[in-house]
Amino acid sequence: MKKRFLLGGLSFLFLAGTAFIVLTKNESKKKPGTKSYGLLPRPTALNHTQEWQIVNAKVTTLTKKTEINSNDIKSMLAIAGIYMQEARVTGNYAYYNEAAMQQISSVLEKDPENFEALSFKTTILLSMHKFEEALVIAEQLKQKFPYNAYVYGMLIDANVELGKYEAAVEAADKMISIRPDIRSYSRIAYLREIHGDMPGAIEAMKLAVTAGAPGDENTEWCRIQTGKLYEQWSKMKEAEMQYAIALNNRENYPYALAGLARIATTKKDYTKALSLFQQADSIIPDHTFKEGIAEIYKLTGEKEKASALASEILTHMKKLSKTGNEDHEMAHAYVGVKDYDKALEYALKEYNRRPANIEANGTVAKVYVEMQDYKNALPFIERALSTNNKNPELLSLAALIKERVRK
Repeated sequence: MKKRFLLGGLSFLFLAGTAFIVLTKNESKKKPGTKSYGLLPRPTALNHTQEWQIVNAKVTTLTKKTEINSNDIKSMLAIAGIYMQEARVTGNYAYYNEAAMQQISSVLEKDPENFEALSFKTTILLSMHKFEEALVIAEQLKQKFPYNAYVYGMLIDANVELGKYEAAVEAADKMISIRPDIRSYSRIAYLREIHGDMPGAIEAMKLAVTAGAPGDENTEWCRIQTGKLYEQWSKMKEAEMQYAIALNNRENYPYALAGLARIATTKKDYTKALSLFQQADSIIPDHTFKEGIAEIYKLTGEKEKASALASEILTHMKKLSKTGNEDHEMAHAYVGVKDYDKALEYALKEYNRRPANIEANGTVAKVYVEMQDYKNALPFIERALSTNNKNPELLSLAALIKERVRK
């Protein structure tokens, strides 16, 4: 499905612990009708680490501070930051985005110009795929804080998603000149990938990994991206090594399990691939894991199971679409159940929101190919490749479209 680039939030370095819910507001002090949020128990595979103990302890301490002092902005922002990182770790963006936004809104009620609160709000808007709104706030912050690297990171993310690649490159140059770190290197890597520089992308992502702390979620996420770049370059041994290291550094890391599953698939070891995808899927709710499982079922001739999973993915995406813009993902989900008319409807909705984005164009082209409408697919695939992107799936799709149009 689609690859969203979003490091999201500041890099909080945690250790771990026991699973229990901590409410962020005392029931007697919250406004009538206001929902109480807290840390949700992590899946069993993730709740035994020292990191989880530290997360719980931090939230407990910070919550007590806000209960004692309802104007403790610093603690509210710290809680919001933890929720944003917890969304990354658990994949529960819908819940934790709302939880973080509640804290952020409380801060902005007291201090409408608070830089950190506005930065967090922008990051959450990006996570919800509200790119135009995020870009507006990021541009405003740039005017007030022209030498803040985090601001340029948000500008990169928003501009990339809107297909404003020149502006994204300009922001990336500024960001890395201010602060060369894991966040700036990883964004440089993605921009190089978009423009077809695979060796340069891998080099930059390796720098991102080196700049991070081994075992930290942000670091291992970058290591997974390095593996994916190697996969695109058909360097499967190198990719497998990255996934194995990530899994060793961060136990039960679902994206490492999924990476190893993809490698097993290329080796036609479908039993191993299915097991690894299922392990990843049991840990966090990422639809790409279910897509991996469905693909294995197709490869092994279990069409009924693949069809059932496709329907499950669609149901999941419909639920997610209530909390953010998920038209792109909905289009892919409808392709999965072979409802191409609905897929095209959602693909065009996404395209109309950001017509210059190469992924949005690629998705429209893919749907038209499924409908065997190669003539209409052609202009979209051409725009999808306009940045010299070397994505093998897009290149293969382009070759098919051009061949059929010539006939």
